[in-house]
Parts: sequence; C-alpha cells; structure tokens
Amino acid sequence: MLVEQASERNGDMPVILVTHNFGGLNANVFLSRSPLAWRRRYVKHFVMVSTGAGGGVFPLQFGGSNSSSPPPMDPLSFANTRLSFATVFSALPSPKVFGHAPLVVTRAKNYSAYDIPEYLKANGFSDDEVARYVTRVQPVTLSFGAPGVPVTCINGIGVPTMERLVYWDGDFGAKPQVVYGDGDGAINIASMLALATLIGAQPEQDYFKSILIHNTSHVGVISDDFALRRVVNEVLDANGNSMNAERC
Repeated sequence: MLVEQASERNGDMPVILVTHNFGGLNANVFLSRSPLAWRRRYVKHFVMVSTGAGGGVFPLQFGGSNSSSPPPMDPLSFANTRLSFATVFSALPSPKVFGHAPLVVTRAKNYSAYDIPEYLKANGFSDDEVARYVTRVQPVTLSFGAPGVPVTCINGIGVPTMERLVYWDGDFGAKPQVVYGDGDGAINIASMLALATLIGAQPEQDYFKSILIHNTSHVGVISDDFALRRVVNEVLDANGNSMNAERC
C-alpha cells in the first residue's frame, strides 16, 4: 500500500526502494513474494545499502558480548538484549554463502553455517527458539535471490570484521579469540560478493550493480559524507536524474 500510494502521489510513476541493513532483507522477500506484473508496474529500482546475501559472523557471539569489547565499528551490538531480538536470527550466516567453513572453533567441535541449530542450543536457546530459526528464518535466508527488478547494492569494505570465533574450552559465555577479515564491521565481504551470484547471475535479473566503498563501515555508508553522497547519486542515476548530490 505504501508503494502504491507513493506512486499515485507522484504522477503514477514507479518508485525507487532504498533500504539499509535488515530493510534490504525484508524488501527482497517482499519483492520476491509480490506478483511480477505488480513489481514491473510499481518498482523502478531497488537500492540495497549495507546488506549482504547471507548475513555475517558477528551475530554468532551471543554469551560473550557482555564480557568482551565489541569489534571495531560494531553497529549492531545488542548488549544484554541480544537474545530477545528475533531479528538477530536473520543476520546469522547463511549456508549458501559460508558453506562448511568453520565459523566457531572449539577444542571439541567446529561449527559451520550448517551447524547453527546445534550452536544455538549450545548457547542456551530453547527448543522452540531453535525451531523458529529452522522453520521460519532459515528458509527465508536460503531463498534469498533475485527480486526481479533492477538492483544496485552498495556496501562498505576495509573495516575489520569478525570472520571466526575461537572458544577453545567450549565456554560460549567467555570472551572469544577473534579472527578478523574484510567487511564493513558487521557484514563479511563474502556475503557482499555473493550478491553477484545470488542476484546478479540469475536469469530473471535484467540489471544488477554492486558498489564497494573502501574504508567505510556498516553505518558509515549512510553517515559519512563521501559515502552518503555516493548513495544519493546512485538513487538519482536510478531515477534518470543527471543532477549530482551536491545540487540536491
């Protein structure tokens, strides 16, 4: 209804959807579940900012978040309320992106993206909560793909981002050793690069563009002047507007 009203109030022109973080996941699902004829009529372009194709590693740090310092530029620290946020399930690493690579390492067992249900149980989640992840969140995560409208993805990179957590003694309430890799401080670069495969390479996707802004954090993409200017210019380009961000 919001999309249709925005179109009607602007001369029945199709709209441009601009999202950040979880908004990209929600909008992708929304578009994928909407009739193709409706999408072509009402959505001109989808600009997805700070959203990967398969979550990230940092949400896997549940119990140790109180005792350890957050990773550099961590924009999504849930502090003591992390376990109460159902949304955090949506950001867990997708098996389609991270495969069988060890994301959490202990002396007794390594956990990959395929082992997340077992890992949730080990962190104190109830059977009902784990079932909610398996039956409701994971299917959506695994079905992430081309929305069938023109897409531009904009992400920051060059910020230390959790790539692997080491709880050598198996105490998930302790401070882990952290192996960092590239990303935006929240989303791993692997999740960003997977966008080209899971969206751009799909036959139903006519237009796809991926932009990586160096030395820019997850929140910095929409707060740092140079990055925000790039986002605004991409929105203007998607609208067929030749004006630059400064003139707007």
